[in-house]
Amino acid sequence: MAAESKIDPMHQFLVEPLGPRLQLGAFDISFTNSSLWMVITLVLIWIFMLGGMKRELVPGRWQVAVEGFTGFIRNMVDANIGPEGQKYIPFIFSLFMFILVANFLGLMPLAIIPGLHAFTTTSHFSITGVLAIMSFSIVLIIGFWRHGLHFFSLFVPHGTPKVMLPLIAPIEFVSFMVRPFSLGLRLFVAMIAGHILMEVFGSFIVTGFNGGPMGWGIGIISFFFIAGVVALEILVCAIQAYVFALLTSLYLNDAINLH
Repeated sequence: MAAESKIDPMHQFLVEPLGPRLQLGAFDISFTNSSLWMVITLVLIWIFMLGGMKRELVPGRWQVAVEGFTGFIRNMVDANIGPEGQKYIPFIFSLFMFILVANFLGLMPLAIIPGLHAFTTTSHFSITGVLAIMSFSIVLIIGFWRHGLHFFSLFVPHGTPKVMLPLIAPIEFVSFMVRPFSLGLRLFVAMIAGHILMEVFGSFIVTGFNGGPMGWGIGIISFFFIAGVVALEILVCAIQAYVFALLTSLYLNDAINLH
């Protein structure tokens, strides 16, 4: 019984097919819980944008919210890229909204309904890594399309002494190539760590309240801890979406304006 009631904090990250397994050659293309929550994320973003783009003379709260998000991203792009960054606002805004909504959906307390639990798609490196590689690929395409081979001057900071070039250029190149890994890994680690903490403290509460007086004490303490972790996780969800969008805009600035 003890083994059966043991709570596995990693079970919440398990990707499971929601129907029959589908194979395309050596690839499993089954529709999974991760796929479902990504679809839910996109549908919610579509509804949010659709309801807030009515262009009413006296904007309602919904329209103000949408304009607030779009204005926030526009200001960030203007500050980091400049006027030429306007054409990339839709891409950066889409990244920001997808990550933000996916992060918050993963915090939904659906586990109170038997058989249901929220799934955080951004807690998988396969998702955050694809987003990072997509952003990095766009940066490379724009950089070489605008500057050709002169794009390699990005690895030579302005004012670098010639004698230091053999040392500085490889360091700058490695730093540049690490960008997609750090971009995807940062979001993945932040999401998975926070959800593991919530699961662990939640298990302390359950086991504590099922014990004696000492167990109740541990359960109450764990309750306050998990309340703090949840509040911190809400903040982290927003910060990680902002950081991902911010770094993407900075990388685009490098590709557009070089040093």
